[in-house]
Amino acid sequence: MKTFKHSLILILLSLCCITGVQAQTKVIAHRGFWKTESSAQNSITALQKAAEADVYGSEFDVQLTSDGVVVVNHDDAIHGIVIGNTPYEKLKNITISNGEKLPTLEDYLKAGKKLDVQLILEIKPHKTKEIEDQAVETIVRMVKKYKLTRKVEYISFSLNICEQLAKLTPKSEIAYLNGDISPKELKSKGINGIDYHFNVLYKHPEWIEEAHNAKMKVNTWTVDNDKDMQRLIDMKVDYLTTDEPLKAKELTNK
Repeated sequence: MKTFKHSLILILLSLCCITGVQAQTKVIAHRGFWKTESSAQNSITALQKAAEADVYGSEFDVQLTSDGVVVVNHDDAIHGIVIGNTPYEKLKNITISNGEKLPTLEDYLKAGKKLDVQLILEIKPHKTKEIEDQAVETIVRMVKKYKLTRKVEYISFSLNICEQLAKLTPKSEIAYLNGDISPKELKSKGINGIDYHFNVLYKHPEWIEEAHNAKMKVNTWTVDNDKDMQRLIDMKVDYLTTDEPLKAKELTNK
């Protein structure tokens, strides 16, 4: 059923592109659906709750440990411990706010594979290009191992990370987050999406049309206010990333 639904979505999106019809704005739960009972940002529960809420995607953040294990966490440190300077053995028993152990990317992919929700994987910038390249290679290899290439979409504030992704997994959805480069320039680098803060799109509304003309997707973050949601829906963004996924779903379904 999951495979059929995903295939149907792809067919409908293709038809929209052919006919020039703008597809309905879709909702992405920011760090999962964490504003609900027993959940927490970037937890496995937040991923599961996002799937239960029937949103398009669940966004999460990853970091690389000093010994090359990819863990799911927004900040570069947890409980005062810098992830990039620490081997996984010293991190594996740390718990997050809902009592779950700090998830690894492998944990997340295994859980996500069973759920009907896209995995929006944000690779955080790392200290050096070499570490970023290692992170990208490790992550893409693991995504391919679990046969999730079509289910995982990538975002990053690091232009280098986006460029490396475009080389290693060119058919994937890859979006740049930093908001300082036009869609046309990103397209020339093999990057097929923009994922900019809504204030950037308010300043450069022409970038939405420019992206769509280049067959690029437009996401925007982190949109929690009703008025901003409706304004961006009216501006025809493809995705809203939000901490209020139920509210956003209600507006996009009008």
